[in-house]
Order: sequence, then C-alpha cells, then structure tokens
Amino acid sequence: MDAKKDSTSILIVDDEESLRLTFEMFLTREGYGPVRTAATYQEALAAIHEHEFDLIISDIVLEGTSGTDLLGEIRAANVQCPVVMITGFPNLQTAAEAVRLGAFDYIPKPVNKETLLKFTRQALKQWHLQKEKKRLEKENEHYRQYLDTIFRSVRDAIITVDNEMQVVHFNEMAKEWMGGMGLKSNTPISLEMLPEGMRNCCLKDAQKVLRTREEVREHRVECSRPDGGKKILSLNAAPLQDGSGGFQGVVFVARDVTSLEESSNRAKRSSFHRYVGSSPAMQSVYSLIENVGKVDTTVLITGESGTGKELAVEALHAESPRHNKPLVKVDCAAITDDLLESELFGHKKGSFTGADRDRMGRILQADGGTLFLDEIGDISSRMQLRLLRFLQERSFYPVGRDRPIQVDVRVVAATNADLRKKVLDGDFREDLFFRLRVMEIKLPPLRERYEGIPILVAHFLSQFQEKLGREISGISDQAMEALRNFGWPGNVRELEHVMERACILCEGSTLTLDHFPEEIRHGELAQSSIKEDSRSYPVERRHISDTAKKKIEVIEETVDDGLDEPQRILAALHKAGGNKAKAARILGMDRSTLYRKMHTYKIELNAVKV
Repeated sequence: MDAKKDSTSILIVDDEESLRLTFEMFLTREGYGPVRTAATYQEALAAIHEHEFDLIISDIVLEGTSGTDLLGEIRAANVQCPVVMITGFPNLQTAAEAVRLGAFDYIPKPVNKETLLKFTRQALKQWHLQKEKKRLEKENEHYRQYLDTIFRSVRDAIITVDNEMQVVHFNEMAKEWMGGMGLKSNTPISLEMLPEGMRNCCLKDAQKVLRTREEVREHRVECSRPDGGKKILSLNAAPLQDGSGGFQGVVFVARDVTSLEESSNRAKRSSFHRYVGSSPAMQSVYSLIENVGKVDTTVLITGESGTGKELAVEALHAESPRHNKPLVKVDCAAITDDLLESELFGHKKGSFTGADRDRMGRILQADGGTLFLDEIGDISSRMQLRLLRFLQERSFYPVGRDRPIQVDVRVVAATNADLRKKVLDGDFREDLFFRLRVMEIKLPPLRERYEGIPILVAHFLSQFQEKLGREISGISDQAMEALRNFGWPGNVRELEHVMERACILCEGSTLTLDHFPEEIRHGELAQSSIKEDSRSYPVERRHISDTAKKKIEVIEETVDDGLDEPQRILAALHKAGGNKAKAARILGMDRSTLYRKMHTYKIELNAVKV
C-alpha cells in the first residue's frame, strides 16, 4: 500500500448515505485513509474542528443549507486543504461561486469511480506540493534567522560581495562601521565607499580571491577615524562557497584590533579558563572562544597535537548557556569502528552478540549539553554518514531500535589532521566537513607564540613544585633561553612533560640546563619528539647537531607508493625495526591510525622481519 495514501485523511460530506458509503469504499480500497464521513452541515463543521484533513469532498446541496456555505466556513476557519464540490446541477454561476470561495474544483453528478479517484489524485498532489513548499519556506526562514542571529552576535564586521564585487550583505557590526563613516544605514554600499585604507585592501584582496579561489590570511590595515585618529583592522578574505562547492563571491571578516595595538598600558589576560599565556595569538583565541561560546552552533577545533584542543572545548562549554549541562567527551581514535557506533548512539539489548542490556549512548548522555568528538578525522566513512544524518536531523536511531530519539546537543569536534586534504583525497565527506566547520577555532602551535613560554614555564613550575613537594624557586636564564629556542614539535603537552621531568631531577632550588634533555640543551630535535606527520611543517635545523640530522633523515625515509596499504605498513615496520611510532612517522600518519589499520589488516609485529 502506498505510504502517502495510507496517511491521507479525507472527509466526505453528503446527505445521501448511499453516496457517502460508496465514496468511502472507493477511496478506502484505493489505499487512502482514514476516510471520515458527515451527513449534515453541523457534523461536517464538528469534524473539521476536531481533525486535520488533507482533502474534503462535499455535495454542494446539503439538507437545510448548501455546500458553498460550508466552504465559506472552512476558509473562515483557516483550513487550507483542497475542497472538491459535487453538484447535481452544474452551471456557470455555481462554478464561479465555488471557485471564488476557494474550491479546488467541482464534479457534476453522477460521479463514477474513475472520476472520483482522478480528482482525488489531482487535489492531493497539489496539496502535497503546497505543503512541501511551505515546509521548505519555513525551514529556509528558520535557517536565515539562525544565520542572522550568528551574524548579529559576532563582534567582527562581516561583508560579502558577489562575483561582480558588489556588496550583497553586511552584518550589524559592519552597519555600525558604515554609520561611523557618515553613511546612512539604508544607503546601498560598495567597496568603493569604504575608508581609503580598508577600501584599497578589500579591492585588492577581492580581486585575488576571485582570481585564485584561495583565502587571503590575516593582515593589518590602518584606517582613519571620524575624530581624526587611526583605527587598526585585522582583515581576512575567503572564497564564499555554497554547500555544493559552488563559488558565490568573497566574504570579508574585519576586526578592530586598535585596542590590542594600544594595550601597552592595558593588562592582557595571562590566563583564560585552563589556558595559560598572554601572547597576541592566544588573546585572539580567548576572544574567539568567548564570542563563539555564546552562540549555539557547531564548532571545529583544529591544531597540532598538544596545543590544547580539549581545553578549548571545556572553555567553549563554560562560556555557553549550556554550562550547567553535561560535557561528554568521546575520543574517536581510541575506539574501534564497530564499538564507536554503539558508544555514540547506544544499543538495545540483544542487538548484537554481547549486548546483554540496553545502553544509553554518549549522544543521549549529552542531551541539553555539549558533545565533544575528539580526532574526528579518524572515523570511518560509515560513521561519517551516521554522524552527518544526526547533525542534519538532531535525532538518531540506537543500534537495534527502529524508532528515532530526538536530542538537543551542541557538537564540538577536534582534529589535528588536515580535513581539507582528506576531503580532496576522498577520505572525508565534504558535506560533513561543512556541517562541522560552521565555526572554526585554530589553535596556534607553541613555536608561533614563543613569548608565552616563560608564563607556561612559571605555571608548570608552580604546579609540579606543589605536586612533588619540591622547594624550587626559579629557573636559570640559560635554561629559559634553551626552552625558548627549542622547536617544541609536541607543543604545550611536550613542554609540560619536560618541566615535570626537570622538577623530578632537581634537588636544589633552581632548574638549570642539566635538568633538561640533551636535545634541548644543545638545541636538537629529539627523535622521540618529532611530530608524527613530519611533513606538516618545516623542521627548524639551525640548532640541530649532525647526530640529530641523521636521526631526522632516517625518520624522513619514505616507503614505495607502488605497494598496497598492508604491504606499505609492513615495509614501514621493517624499516622502523618494529617501532610503531617511527613506522607511523615514515607513513605520514598518526600512531592511532596505524594501530587501527594494523588491527584491520590483522598485522602482527611477530610477522615483521626486523
């Protein structure tokens, strides 16, 4: 039976019982239903007020009144479904009156089965199209209001231009800037009307983005203020794409950073939630987390391992209206694909071997709060599809259940992988990437914020002094200089471990060079510290000894790309002498990814010839 017919509610109004029963039988046998009937005007009105109908079929002549009177009442009650009138005396006046009152059509008597079903199909087809159109309009309006809310809440000025470099949209902050330039709020603007410094920069950036389709990263622009002073803007320009990858123009994001430039007499934040650091890069991260935290949207946190992605999600949750609700964390790389589905979505007892009881998944645990999906770049294509459907519908099916569960969850994902490259390589769904990356927070590596190292060192020194019960009061200038000069491929996490080791070794009151590893004392990059994907950024070699260079050359060896994946993994393990961490670096993948692939291909170390 057709599902659409089975869920179609029809009302038949006629004072002749034989016609009501005949029409009801025709429609029910055809698969429509439920079909209700009414013999009088009053019964019809009662049914209309008690039930919602997809179609009403009414005789134009009813005992004591007329079908046109009923039609008028139907429209007065704001019932929008189509109404088909049946008349035994068709004439132009009757037809005109029915159409004027909004009838879909009218059928002259006698009415046979084929005619009834034909008009029913036509009326319901139009009704379903009309309802679908309204649903899409409502959904689009909701999405537009959602985006407008985001635009209004962001304290940056956002301006979008089309392929002809005509301004098509700007948010409230941009409007404020326009007002500050002497422009009226309803004045159509163009890039030519912007202040001189910003205008020239935006025109140049727009031309470059339109030509190359590549993002123009942040740069600082000086603009004149109405009071004669200067305003310093941080400006970004990026390609504006729709969900299908179509190129729509350019979006500019401008931030007034005058206060940062003039903050010599203004204290910067040296900490933020569990973050420690006062560098300009971290000040930007703090401000972004504050702004994004208040907006209930999906966030993607990116950055190298050890930069503090988990601290970012904790800060986002604390800054959000959901801070009193659960923050549930899931490490996608630490769970096999078979278990991850059950871990996220839960399962019903008996749905698979070992499922001895119902289990509530992490998504349901996070209802009302925040769900953190760490290392999202490592999930399988099947899990990517399930997660995409959940993000689209905000509902999910636990394993073994056939009824969906609706939840209210904010999703924050994190990865140290290059998801754009994974999308281009076909390893990550583009539609899921765009769903996750509504807002992106990029965490800078430690080598890009060296000025923050002394504050981090002081923080870790205080932390481990208390934890270990040591009376360490400071660190020597030479040791601090060595820490500042090191490359820190493991970022803040590596610095934390190095400081803990130094505090354990120190028996006096001062940390000295002797308490730090050899590679830090001599400016080398330790083999064990080299970032797992060594190709993601150039290694600083100016302070590297010959011994360390040889170690790096070994790590940078590659494996023949002509081999299939299991053979490449075996070859890398052989080159690495069975060291899985080193093999992962040779293959250019994370250790967790290598472990998962070894499990998939059933590769055991005892099968590797070392």
